[in-house]
Amino acid sequence: MASKASVVDQQKQVQGNVHYQLKHMCQAMDSILRPDIKNDPSQSPSDTHNKSRRSGLSFAVGTGVSSANKPVVPATRPLTQAELSNKFRDQFGYTLDIRPSGIPHKDAGQGLFLSGEARVGAVVAIYPGVIYSPAYYRYIPGYPRIDACNSYLITRYDGTVINAKPWHLGGETMELWDGSHLVDYNSTPSTSPESNSDRAWRMLNKPLVKSRNENFGEVLERRNPLAFGHFANHPPGGSTPNVMICPYDFPLTEKDMRLYIPNITFGGEEPVTMKRFGSFWFKSRGSGQQTGESSVLKTLVLVSTRSIRDEEIFLNYRYSSSKARPEWYTPVDEEEDKRRWS
Repeated sequence: MASKASVVDQQKQVQGNVHYQLKHMCQAMDSILRPDIKNDPSQSPSDTHNKSRRSGLSFAVGTGVSSANKPVVPATRPLTQAELSNKFRDQFGYTLDIRPSGIPHKDAGQGLFLSGEARVGAVVAIYPGVIYSPAYYRYIPGYPRIDACNSYLITRYDGTVINAKPWHLGGETMELWDGSHLVDYNSTPSTSPESNSDRAWRMLNKPLVKSRNENFGEVLERRNPLAFGHFANHPPGGSTPNVMICPYDFPLTEKDMRLYIPNITFGGEEPVTMKRFGSFWFKSRGSGQQTGESSVLKTLVLVSTRSIRDEEIFLNYRYSSSKARPEWYTPVDEEEDKRRWS
């Protein structure tokens, strides 16, 4: 099909396939956590979502607004994260586990493991966390050296950055989540030396802090068993990746699914038009949404490149060959990396 389709058509086919799979994932979660919504449509996630929009809260969290005006968190079955994960595997065919990696290296840490069986092309994980468009780069903790103390960052091809560190291991309930859980970004010192230019840049460009009127949040299912894409390790030498990155634009019109998409957009879900000047991005006047377009959440998923059964998930990090790389990093395809970063 790819040989006969244009790039645009290929993108549409991939987006449609990913969306179809995630819709079934959301339906499986609903059947486990909220089995009564089929009998009582008024308790559907979309109805709850609309009620929260009508509250006029504008995503405010902890701003002194009365609790009566805060978004309604739907009632769910009192299952632990582990119990939900097991039930999800029984119904969906697979789930994810976090445990010590099988990579024989002292820095391997935790690894992501698929429990069950997934076919080639399956969406096996979602990359959770806070989404930053180029308009909000300076709000990323640690800016400008945002990756110095945070290994849970990833960038889409369009410049969108996702920070999974606030999500970490998820939670034990469905809740209003604003991504501001206490995270110590200085707890892990940078392993790379800071040059004089880096030091000067850091002094002149400090990260911005969101103001009181820039608070935002969404009611999300923090027990989501697939929201662990940030724990996938790079394959060790002699191994190959079994998943690949796939950008996914979640349509915000799909309110029944929103509870299970583990991401929020920094600054809220209003589109922003950006223009680039050199290496800098600036907001431009006018709406960021064109006529006929609908708002989307710019997320990432991990898709299996072969059948996977009860094994660790490996993702090719594709680090640049022009910069110093960690000692544990072994290129999967050095020539491909050079082409990508040339």
